Amino acid sequence: MVSIVKSSTLCGVDGVIVDVETDISSGLPAFDIVGLPDSAVKEAKERVRSAVRNSDFDFPVKRITVNLAPADIRKEGPSFDLPIAVGIMVCSGLLPKNSTGEFMVTGELSLDGNIRAVNGVLPMVYSAYKNGVKKFIVPEQNAGEAALCTGAEIYPVKNIRELWELFNSSGLKKPFCADSEKIFSGTNEKSMLDFADVKGQEGAKRAMEIAAAGYHNILMIGPPGSGKTMLAKRLPTIMPPLTFDESLEITKIYSVAGLLKSSGRLIDTRPFRSPHHTVSSAALTGGGRIPKPGEISLSHKGILFLDELPEFHRGALEILRQPLEDKEVTISRVNSTITYPSDFMLAAAMNPCPCGYLGDGDKCRCTQNEISKYTGKISGPLLDRIDIQVEVSAVKYDDLYETKKSESSQEIRKRVVKAHNIQLERYKNEGIQFNSQLTAPLIEKYCVLGQAEKEILKTAFERLSLSARGYHKILKTARTVADLEGSGDIKVKHIMEVIQYRSLDRKYMM
Repeated sequence: MVSIVKSSTLCGVDGVIVDVETDISSGLPAFDIVGLPDSAVKEAKERVRSAVRNSDFDFPVKRITVNLAPADIRKEGPSFDLPIAVGIMVCSGLLPKNSTGEFMVTGELSLDGNIRAVNGVLPMVYSAYKNGVKKFIVPEQNAGEAALCTGAEIYPVKNIRELWELFNSSGLKKPFCADSEKIFSGTNEKSMLDFADVKGQEGAKRAMEIAAAGYHNILMIGPPGSGKTMLAKRLPTIMPPLTFDESLEITKIYSVAGLLKSSGRLIDTRPFRSPHHTVSSAALTGGGRIPKPGEISLSHKGILFLDELPEFHRGALEILRQPLEDKEVTISRVNSTITYPSDFMLAAAMNPCPCGYLGDGDKCRCTQNEISKYTGKISGPLLDRIDIQVEVSAVKYDDLYETKKSESSQEIRKRVVKAHNIQLERYKNEGIQFNSQLTAPLIEKYCVLGQAEKEILKTAFERLSLSARGYHKILKTARTVADLEGSGDIKVKHIMEVIQYRSLDRKYMM
């Protein structure tokens, strides 16, 4: 007898439906799993055998063959334990024939018959639901995560005995339902961090506001203790809220990575990832024998903060160049090639020299050679991809002593959200949300300059030896500055302000 149970495997952040075909026939006892399984899937036969027996069911002493179709896609992980067990139980008569045909089943088995949670349930359920599957059997711990797929009928089970009762009772129990009001709030969670805590640094705050409004990459250069890290950590508090689709994308990535903390709701805050400077290239982009999302994918629709930028390995930094342009990263291995989304905003901070006190004759003892070697770790192509470069000077005593509260994150965020709404309305038919996402044809359409603005930009282009990318980034950033002011046209003052944010590479990187 042959049974077919639907399950799923992951390909990047998308699920792929897999038919678990089980055949039990006469012959010498054997248990074979075919269809390009990895080691974890091959080991499923031992877990399934023990789990079924320890659940007080008879395990067939016959020839068992399990095929995972389609056979040309590699199957990985322990999520096939439960569908394999279900297939065997159907063929053995323990479960009614054809009762499981409309279900997708996933879950890992323990030896005593309990069902453990697995990673990636949300993208599995979401993809299967889009392909016509309406009912899902998942581990009890994954029920909240699976229910994030609105419309899907989720049946959580905690052990094999409960699964048997599900199909042998008079009728299916009521499917699990998540609280629709708690799935997605659409607003950032409250944070203890606030821009009001930052004394002085009005110029840096202004640059942060522009970066948040247009989703522009930003680099801060300044001495130790000037507040670079403090500013960066408060950047998420002024970012525009996530849309439902963006939230779903982020949650799927964190589900695949096994980092989903709250299984009953979507991630509704923009991610903020701050890897240490010793991070490897593989940890940044993702990798391993079975590639998993790296820091740049975990920062999708959020912020990747690189503190002490020149201390990162040169190879790791250069890897960022392609994802910054393409908004995705492709990882190739012998077993598979996987593409993960990586639409992140890069925020970076660095000192102007190894000791950090360049320009202070009493403190800085760095030679010109040491300074050049230090700043030379940041390549020209990478620096060219950073829209805003801002100098963060040392804080003055008068600023620290000042008792008047600085502008709060809430006040800044109101202006950012207003500018973002202008962009959403302008680009509603273009498939983009931020000025930083403008392509060359869209720049010509939405960044029209007058004669005076063209002359200013021409002068800057020639004096700063800008690249074509640098030219376009000035236009896109100036568009954001104009939006923050509520201006429909890009004016000379907008161009002039943005040009200031492109000059630090000439000052420090020579």
